[in-house]
Amino acid sequence: MSDFGELVFIFASASVINNFTLAYFLGLCPFFGVTGRLDTALRLGLANIFVLLITSFAAWVLNTFILVNAPYLRLISFIVVIASTVQFVEMAIKKLSPALFRALGIFLPLITTNCAILGLALFQTSRGYGLVEGLVFALGAGVGLTLALVIMAGIRVETEVNGVPELVRGTAMSFFIAGVLSLAFMGFAGLFSSA
Repeated sequence: MSDFGELVFIFASASVINNFTLAYFLGLCPFFGVTGRLDTALRLGLANIFVLLITSFAAWVLNTFILVNAPYLRLISFIVVIASTVQFVEMAIKKLSPALFRALGIFLPLITTNCAILGLALFQTSRGYGLVEGLVFALGAGVGLTLALVIMAGIRVETEVNGVPELVRGTAMSFFIAGVLSLAFMGFAGLFSSA
């Protein structure tokens, strides 16, 4: 069991310092695709947090009890867990909020291929996190992904209502914003490495 300070560092590192989307460039498909509206970005972020937490727990169970003597099966096992969890989330959202299901469209099933989810399982395994550390890492990664989605959506909404020249609207503006956000978040790593 880790002490509280270490858990806080794991959370802060995954959410801000080593943000999966803005520092590692994982999960870019929903980052560019779903960030046209703030509410949709927030809800997809929450769905990602849920999938990340379930994946973290499943990765710990697999690593601790099932794949001890068969580490070569980790990757395929993680993929099966992620795909199953996303199917469950998709069915739950379709049943509980059909409007959100329609708003997320193709991006909800794309959580299955979101490399941030698989990256979490692989990072957690390679770092040797236990159950608590893994869940805190997953929560931090999910909060970081949600933060990136919401910030990007907020900026994109603002650029649409303001007088942005037609030449830079759309994809060009999205890439520019993503680059600036990435630079800003990478600055957090410099703050903590010098401390």
